[in-house]
Amino acid sequence: MALAFPEGIKTNCMKKIVFIWTASAALMAFTIFFSSCGRFGSKQSAGNKNDSIRIVCASKQITELMFALGQGDKLVGVDVSSTYPEAATEITTVGYHRMLNAEGIISLKPSAFIYNGGADNAVGPDNVIPQLQKVGVTVVEFRSAENIEDTKSLIRDLGKYFNVPAKADSLCRIMDSTMKLAEEKRKQYTDTPKVMIVHFGRAGNKYFPFGPKGAPNFILTQAGGVNVLDSTQKFRELSPEVLAETQPDVIIATDYGYDKLGADNFKAMPGMALTPAAKNNRIYRFEEHDLFYLGPRTGENIIKLMEVIHKKPM
Repeated sequence: MALAFPEGIKTNCMKKIVFIWTASAALMAFTIFFSSCGRFGSKQSAGNKNDSIRIVCASKQITELMFALGQGDKLVGVDVSSTYPEAATEITTVGYHRMLNAEGIISLKPSAFIYNGGADNAVGPDNVIPQLQKVGVTVVEFRSAENIEDTKSLIRDLGKYFNVPAKADSLCRIMDSTMKLAEEKRKQYTDTPKVMIVHFGRAGNKYFPFGPKGAPNFILTQAGGVNVLDSTQKFRELSPEVLAETQPDVIIATDYGYDKLGADNFKAMPGMALTPAAKNNRIYRFEEHDLFYLGPRTGENIIKLMEVIHKKPM
């Protein structure tokens, strides 16, 4: 059996290639014994790891997909936003994917560093990848996936890479099935709430609402809501003017930003109290990992969002 770089994956040379090596050769290449502490202080036993394939992943989407494919035991490091499944929170964090530290990653002795491609998923700073390559860490860039078909292609790419193509096909079928279920559920709602998705960007330390692009907007529209922003950009900085202009019926706040302030302080943000969402107590906390990328659970997450945004005002 072979591990492979399927089409849609870039390796160290940064060209799309297909490169195959034997699993036995990979096992012989790395014999590292290492234990790590999870981000909440619980120690993870090295005996539970595959010590010959040690992966640091800087993509919350790929982290979830690796666990779904039964490959979570190969992870020795993840980015700070990799919070699903719960087991991912017990793995050593290497920081925010745009603010990584090469030395910290190298200290985990990874055999590979993997991430999603595309501008929105880019890792940083710019010197991180060259530093990893310099010490011999294999860097693998998987395709960006912000729609259903690309996500299924990503799942299949990962299935080929980890030699579990049948499991990948099964996950794609689950994804199709749950998306059809969400489509049927949506038919029971006749209202079209105006929704603002507010996220806290850790790179710039700012709150911003998402515009009509990307996975959050896709999930929102599939749930039967309409995005109040008409900007062609993915997001704008949150301001009283934006809130007054858009007047959302519902505000969805991602967990980190909402928890950072607390419910009362979030509602007290400048301009927030003047929105129909605040007046009618329709500001809701939503897990970032359920909203910001697509995967086998997307249909379930759409249904979950439906139940929130179509609630009657209190």
